[in-house]
Amino acid sequence: MARAQALVLALTFQLCAPETETPAAGCTFEEASDPAVPCEYSQAQYDDFQWEQVRIHPGTRAPADLPHGSYLMVNASQHAPGQRAHVIFQSLSENDTHCVQFSYFLYSRDGHSPGTLGIYVRVNGGPLGSAVWNMTGSHGRQWHQAELAVSTFWPNEYQVLFEALISSDRRGYMGLDDILLLSYPCARAPHFSRLGDVEVNAGQNASFQCMAAGRAAEAERFLLQRQSGALVPAAGVRHISHRRFLATFPLAAVRRAEQDLYRCVSQAPRGVGVSNFAELIVKEPPTPIAPPQLLRAGPTYLIIQLNTNSIIGDGPIVRKEIEYRMARGPWAEVHAVSLQTYKLWHLDPDTEYEISVLLTRPGDGGTGRPGPPLVSRTKCAEPMRAPKGLAFAEIQARQLTLQWEPLGYNVTRCHTYTVSLCYHYTLGSSHNQTIRECVKIEPGVSRYTIKNLLPYRNVHVRLVLTNPEGRKEGKEVTFQTDEDVPGGIAAESLTFTPLEDMIFLKWEEPQEPNGLITQYEISYQSIESSDPAVNVPGPRRTISKLRNETYHVFSNLHPGTTYLFSVRARTGKGFGQAALTEITTNISAPSFDYADMPSPLGESENTITVLLRPAQGRGAPISVYQVIVEEERPRRLRREPGGQDCFPVPLTFDAALARGLVHYFGAELAASSLPEAMPFTVGDNNTYRGFWNPPLEPRKAYLIYFQATSHLKGETRLNCIRIARKAACKESKQPLEVSQRSEEMGLILGICAGGLAVLILLLGAIIIIIRKGKPVNMTKATVNYRQEKTHMMSAVDQSFTDQSTLQEDERLGLSFMDGHGYSPRGDTGSSPGLGGSHMPQSN
Repeated sequence: MARAQALVLALTFQLCAPETETPAAGCTFEEASDPAVPCEYSQAQYDDFQWEQVRIHPGTRAPADLPHGSYLMVNASQHAPGQRAHVIFQSLSENDTHCVQFSYFLYSRDGHSPGTLGIYVRVNGGPLGSAVWNMTGSHGRQWHQAELAVSTFWPNEYQVLFEALISSDRRGYMGLDDILLLSYPCARAPHFSRLGDVEVNAGQNASFQCMAAGRAAEAERFLLQRQSGALVPAAGVRHISHRRFLATFPLAAVRRAEQDLYRCVSQAPRGVGVSNFAELIVKEPPTPIAPPQLLRAGPTYLIIQLNTNSIIGDGPIVRKEIEYRMARGPWAEVHAVSLQTYKLWHLDPDTEYEISVLLTRPGDGGTGRPGPPLVSRTKCAEPMRAPKGLAFAEIQARQLTLQWEPLGYNVTRCHTYTVSLCYHYTLGSSHNQTIRECVKIEPGVSRYTIKNLLPYRNVHVRLVLTNPEGRKEGKEVTFQTDEDVPGGIAAESLTFTPLEDMIFLKWEEPQEPNGLITQYEISYQSIESSDPAVNVPGPRRTISKLRNETYHVFSNLHPGTTYLFSVRARTGKGFGQAALTEITTNISAPSFDYADMPSPLGESENTITVLLRPAQGRGAPISVYQVIVEEERPRRLRREPGGQDCFPVPLTFDAALARGLVHYFGAELAASSLPEAMPFTVGDNNTYRGFWNPPLEPRKAYLIYFQATSHLKGETRLNCIRIARKAACKESKQPLEVSQRSEEMGLILGICAGGLAVLILLLGAIIIIIRKGKPVNMTKATVNYRQEKTHMMSAVDQSFTDQSTLQEDERLGLSFMDGHGYSPRGDTGSSPGLGGSHMPQSN
């Protein structure tokens, strides 16, 4: 391939007369050019074919389509479509405004395009990039002149490369001639002012401002060309004056990969302007490699170290910041930091935070991404206060449902906390029997039911809030469970004293009253009796007592009869379980159907015949009858019928004689042998069940007694009555009657006085025993009393025994209370009589 020699011409140039000026350097491809200034160009070795230098003069055989002269030429018909040929001119390094001028020829006889003529400007041996100017098509059989205004100055250098690209038509010629370097500005192409570097942070918008001087044609295209070849059209061109204009090229959200050299290009058919290359510098905002380090944590603060020795990105670092947020929170807060350690204040206790470091370099968008986060949690703080609003939701007899205000984090000051419900209450009257319990409540629950409580008890409750840093106890609140039916009265608390026709019963309050006792109800009914005259079971009777009355005297009862007693307490909720007990009244002495002492049925010197009438058993059947004979001696207090001094010890005639006693048992009769009244002869010299009935001595006076005895369950009751008197035969009748009446009156008075004295002694003995604190067996202690009472009731005036039963109950109850230390509970004036005793009521 032949190399053309470049001819450099130094010419003086005047703007007012450019046609008379000569170029500073150039290449006309003529042989007559100054040999001292060679035309330096070269054919590229990597293209598809070479440009051809031709010299056509008149008379030279050449295609008629080619113009005369010396120039570089490409015949499109000789090459394939798409093939390229490059010619490169010498490097230029200018220090002032200059213009590269050239002439081109594009012609095809039939008007088809021979190809495209393009110009590349390579700076400092860099890549070609994209063509800064190109022309295609057929432009007539003539030369056309164009200009290249390159604004690249020393010490930078550039090379101009012309390219011929064969079209698909493959017809016509492309020619290049008169490439001149002029030392003045181009007339047809604008000159760009120096383009400065643009530095921007990654992700920010960059903008190149290309200022140009000259005249811009309407068809002028302004482009921003990247060294790698990409072209960006101008966003707008603003004319500052008729010869100055500004083209703006914005680059949106640039990244590090877009960092490159950029220049401004103006394209028009008459010429092209090219600026110098300026660098788009994209800086990566800095980011720490490691997370910050935790130095100390408190309930409301975290002390950290920034740890920014190693970063990713570009410096310099002009600002350091801390960005922190709750690990599960939507907000974030940023604090500027001037030291390597920093204390974050006003944090929430027991909360997890994410803490990152932000680094900033100069320029907009110079703040890098947050560094790796430090995830740390503050400590718990002491609870703000104890739970509030403790109140009952439902109160029952044996359980208590409580509720309180729900607890929030602002109170607990910790996500890990425990709410305990502590309560205590007493089992009984003694404070030593206290139940204490603390129950842990599930998190988020503000209601709890305490079960298995006792009715009508004060339950003392308090709430305790605990977290790892502290404890808050609420005030103790007292609640009272509701009443319930009372518990049963303990059977062992029932104490009683049975008499023949009365029972004194006492009980104690239930061990579990379960409320306020309002009354007691006592029911009783006869269920068994040894007296056939008593109907069993008898009617059921009920008595009510006030809450402070825990005793009662039951009167008008049948002797020897078993009664079933039921005692139960009542509260506002109803009656409790009844305590049952069976109590049997004592049997009474038999009674005789003798209105007055009867007259004898017959009498002799040694005998006296009397009428024996069957006795009536009281509480027990008659076991045996006895006929007692007593010698009547002078000055002896005579017995009256129904007197108290009977004969409990059987005594035969011989035994009485041996002991010097004045009475003996003349006969003993089985109860069955006396079904009805029958005569009996005292002194008939017969033996009755082991007792001899000796003849009476005529000279002695005798008193004849009839005695009936009842036995039941180890208890014996007897009664005797004088049924006859046999006077001595030597006594006259009149003195005998007077003496008899005197003796009878004296006997009555003596019996009355003796009975009263016995009763007083018995009551005194009972009082002494009770005051000494000795337990009293009420059943045994009253045996003698029953006997004495039996004797007394036979001897005292009948009007005394006829008084009302209620008065007798009151006197008996008072005597029992005085003797046993009993006194009614509460106000003694609550009811009249004996502790508020009532007459029995039918059920």
